[in-house]
Amino acid sequence: MNDLKRIVVMGLGYVGLPTAAVFASRRVEVLGVDVNQRAVDTINQGKVHIVEPSLDIVVRATVTEGYLRAATRPEPADAFLIAVPTPFKDGNVPDLSYVEAATRSLAASLRPGNLVVLESTSPVGTTEAVCEWLAEERPDLTFPHSHGSASDIRVAHCPERVLPGQVIRELVENDRVIGGITPYCAETAVTLYRQVVQGECVITTARTAELAKLAENSFRDINIAYANELSLICDRLDINVWEMIRLANRHPRVNILQPGAGVGGHCIAVDPWFIAHSAPEQARLIRTARDINDHKPDWVMTKVQSAIERMEQDHPGTQRSDIRVACLGVAFKPDIDDLRESPALRITQGIAKLGCQVLVVEPNVRELPSSLQADNIKLVNMLQVLQTADITCVLVRHASFMEIRNLLHEVDGLIDVVGLTEAP
Repeated sequence: MNDLKRIVVMGLGYVGLPTAAVFASRRVEVLGVDVNQRAVDTINQGKVHIVEPSLDIVVRATVTEGYLRAATRPEPADAFLIAVPTPFKDGNVPDLSYVEAATRSLAASLRPGNLVVLESTSPVGTTEAVCEWLAEERPDLTFPHSHGSASDIRVAHCPERVLPGQVIRELVENDRVIGGITPYCAETAVTLYRQVVQGECVITTARTAELAKLAENSFRDINIAYANELSLICDRLDINVWEMIRLANRHPRVNILQPGAGVGGHCIAVDPWFIAHSAPEQARLIRTARDINDHKPDWVMTKVQSAIERMEQDHPGTQRSDIRVACLGVAFKPDIDDLRESPALRITQGIAKLGCQVLVVEPNVRELPSSLQADNIKLVNMLQVLQTADITCVLVRHASFMEIRNLLHEVDGLIDVVGLTEAP
């Protein structure tokens, strides 16, 4: 096997950049590739374009030492890691266009003995598709899906299993599931990851590794859906859901999660649909959980709309455009800047369409995304909310919001869907 001391990471987002930085910190020569020229330029300056604890320190050090650099095109290397988005299209159909584009882009740089690893969370069969795309681009080389262990190129799947806000630590400490198209492909991938991973590297097939990652996130989605459904039931029966869950969790074998505004992020909100798409007749519980969690933002919206209508009734002559609704948090989870598939973002967009003024507090971003660029939407601080908001919606449980939770008890028109103001 090659020493695998020179790697290319395709995609420099929330997983790709930390992965590139961690490998570079182990004195592996890393080229990060991204289509975003601004991201490339930022990284080459030793800076980061995403928020992740400790990432800026590692990037600055590895760029300064010459182990990490970025470009818009791949170059020859020993191993290639694909860490690009895998969203879904209309109808919850998996969109593999980013994976395919990255695969075809790196194909020209391949040499016999190279390793290609798909890290992007993907539907079952995607790693095999990577082999086929590479074979189409490089008919002069052989690949494991057709030539087995004797092939020129090794191909494997190693899905990331990290938590935003703890990515650097978990890339090193977590176990990794490594699925090869052949056992030799998996063993080669283990050689690569052993340079950075302290956890166990567990070998399996590519298809099993693909489904294992999807099953992990579907398990979490189902448990969240149970908590969110309980919140709807408690609302219907006029029961405090937070108190009820605390009491139920006193059972030694019960651990109900906390309900929220929905489920966001690129993993839990997306991955279950990959299973449902591959096995629609069998994935009944998975699909139901997705529907429950996808519906939760709509339920929050009905609460906000009712609060606005009550205000109009209680204050005749009030114009909808004069009502100020505060949205505390638009990230998909606490204490990060990631807005992908965020239910809080979707709710904020919906509130703005009601015609009122929207005051957004998001301590982890410097400016609002393009989807929230409108005349009736403003990014403000918490003091402005406390002084001027008519209705306040707590959508994300950011740590900085916890500091003012007692003040929120005094706010009129409070809609707290994450239990921020409830007793711990």
